[in-house]
Amino acid sequence: MHRLSRRSVSAALRSPATRHRVAAAAPIASSTPFHVSAEGSDNNTRWYSAITGGKCNTARYSAQLNLKNDLFSGSRYESTATATDSGNPPPPPAEKYEYQAEVSRLMDLIVNSLYSNKDVFLRELISNASDALDKLRYLSVTDSQLLKEAVDLDIRIQTDKDNGIITITDSGIGMTRQELVDCLGTIAQSGTAKFLKAVKESKDAGTDNNLIGQFGVGFYSAFLVSDKVVVSTKSPKSDKQYVWEGEANASSYTIREETNPENLIPRGTRLTLYLKRDDKGFAHPERIQKLVKNYSQFVSFPIYTWQEKGITKEVEVDEDPVEAKESGQDENVEKKKKTKKIVERYWDWELTNETQPIWLRNPKEVTTEEYNEFYKKTFNEYSDPLASSHFTTEGEVEFRSVLYVPAISPMGKDDITNPKTKNIRLYVKRVFISDDFDGELFPRYLSFVKGVVDSNDLPLNVSREILQESRIVRIMRKRLVRKTFDMILGISMSENKGDYETFWENFGKHLKLGCIEDRENHKRLAPLLRFFSSQSEDEMISLDEYVENMKPEQKDIYYIASDSVSSARNAPFLERLIEKDLEVLYLVDPIDEVAIQSLKSYKEKNFVDISKEDLDIGDTNEEKEKVTKEEFSQTCDWIKKRLGEKVANVNISNRLSSSPCVLVSGKFGWSANMERLMKAQTVGDSSTLEFMKGRRVFEINPEHPIIRELNAAFRSNPDDEDALRAIDLLYDAALVSSGYTPDNPAQLSGKIYEMMGMAISGKWSASQTPQAETLEAEVIEPVQAGGQQ
Repeated sequence: MHRLSRRSVSAALRSPATRHRVAAAAPIASSTPFHVSAEGSDNNTRWYSAITGGKCNTARYSAQLNLKNDLFSGSRYESTATATDSGNPPPPPAEKYEYQAEVSRLMDLIVNSLYSNKDVFLRELISNASDALDKLRYLSVTDSQLLKEAVDLDIRIQTDKDNGIITITDSGIGMTRQELVDCLGTIAQSGTAKFLKAVKESKDAGTDNNLIGQFGVGFYSAFLVSDKVVVSTKSPKSDKQYVWEGEANASSYTIREETNPENLIPRGTRLTLYLKRDDKGFAHPERIQKLVKNYSQFVSFPIYTWQEKGITKEVEVDEDPVEAKESGQDENVEKKKKTKKIVERYWDWELTNETQPIWLRNPKEVTTEEYNEFYKKTFNEYSDPLASSHFTTEGEVEFRSVLYVPAISPMGKDDITNPKTKNIRLYVKRVFISDDFDGELFPRYLSFVKGVVDSNDLPLNVSREILQESRIVRIMRKRLVRKTFDMILGISMSENKGDYETFWENFGKHLKLGCIEDRENHKRLAPLLRFFSSQSEDEMISLDEYVENMKPEQKDIYYIASDSVSSARNAPFLERLIEKDLEVLYLVDPIDEVAIQSLKSYKEKNFVDISKEDLDIGDTNEEKEKVTKEEFSQTCDWIKKRLGEKVANVNISNRLSSSPCVLVSGKFGWSANMERLMKAQTVGDSSTLEFMKGRRVFEINPEHPIIRELNAAFRSNPDDEDALRAIDLLYDAALVSSGYTPDNPAQLSGKIYEMMGMAISGKWSASQTPQAETLEAEVIEPVQAGGQQ
């Protein structure tokens, strides 16, 4: 037993022989003295603590000891009883282990979790075959012996729908026995990636290549639809042909030498897929042909599929003697033999990928007819596009693209809110990847544009189905959008104005949606917009044409939103502007008002809604306005008192000439047109509707006879009931003429009937009062009778 002081601990620490043994002490955070007992060797040392009365294992706690100075602050005690003069033995060397994996489980994850669509198995296997052909073509430049077997470089796919078997054969480079082990026996090892690495390290690193593979798992997609896969391959580097055979959910495979002469191939690889019971539908020739055209249409090597064909023949038909006798024909006369047409069926190879990737050619060498033909075949269209754009982008991002503007809206103009229109087909090295995008490559408002985009280095996930978000994708999107705007601008500047009229009729709403969603491209969108106006009601004009027709003193671009050109033309808001020959845009589409409000201005000219308060049309006579306000100010207060909360204020109007009054909306609230649209929304919120209605201002025309009569009524008898009823009727009439909906149409009708009754009372009935009948008197001449009258 030892009782240690702080000084002895410090001395022990300073001693070279004991400095390294301090780590054996247990960390005790108490100032209470404790007793130590040494039992046995260093490895069996136990420390007894007065705190717990138990034992502390040094092997457990020594690693927690910290030798910083603050360890010994306060009253802390350590022991050096087990210190020795000899040094520590060297630590045992660390052992290295390899990661282990359950192969069957790993295969199941790769097959069933990596790919979301079973159709892609054929794309992956054809891509592997294309890579094998490309490798052969590349290596044959320096070693011509590789092509000693006179076999065409192609891919052939044959199906057996009865037994559910698909056979894919290529005449590529093939594989040796060791390559089978390395490439098919090692999961996620890409032979193509390894080959590309060797090419880059060689002196021919700049050589262009079209190799597709990069992840080393494409082959295993065959197990998406297959229970068993057999690979028979012959490399020109080997005299023997080997067969690799593997089954789904198996942890092993077999490799054997091919000994059957009937199965020998001169060069290349043959894959035989034995389909699962539920996936035997893939063995139909028509389905295989459809998948090839969808995913591998533009692979650089010809792809042949085994198809059933028919040829029409005319054959003779033996005539029945009984029918000939009944027809009365003479047997000695030469008969005309009867024939019929039959279709003779046979099987033959058919080239499936006939369409060539037009985007790989020089744009100067491609004719308009070739662009149109490619458009019709690729997108199943029957009419020519309005415009096309073929371009190549180089630099930080390299890709080729061909874009088209269709002549008609593909879905009856109703797909404006659908971003997934499948109109942009993405290819990587001519292999189709996806056409299902949610705004990654094109914004929603340009979803009508059709085209293909092909790049060699897009950031894809391992399944090559998902385009990962990255800076490269954003750059591609920006350049594609810019080229699209250039293409649309070209249509608008074309000599044939009918082309842009057709475009605007079909896709004008898409561009207006772009004004709302894409602020970065406002300068590109605004010149493409078209509207009717007060000076062009039959033909739409552009904003550039409006600005050119503006008056010298005009500062703003005026517009009014309504449901039709007719209602906009007859709105009372336009009266003074028409008199001053100021042009007003008619926004008759529901989306127009929101689009214009999003633009805010064009060429430093602000957009101004003439149906809102504080309208400035210039040419004001301040002296006259001052006199008018003094004359009608009390009348305005009287009208405001009568209308109460219905209006926020009553003002003198500067926009009316023939109408007595008008109801304008507040500067920051909804217009009458927007209020009407929001009320019509299926999921409209009534609380929001009340909040956004904003203030309404009642403007009167002081030069109108009705307003002058009301002014006189106020001065003579402001409580006159007829005058007050006239104010109510004026408000209701202004409500309707300004585009608002009356809250109580029946009450409005009653007021109109009452006023009509007062106006026409006795007007016609008084003239129809019956008059007294005039009697004619008969004049009797006197006669003489007996000489007397």
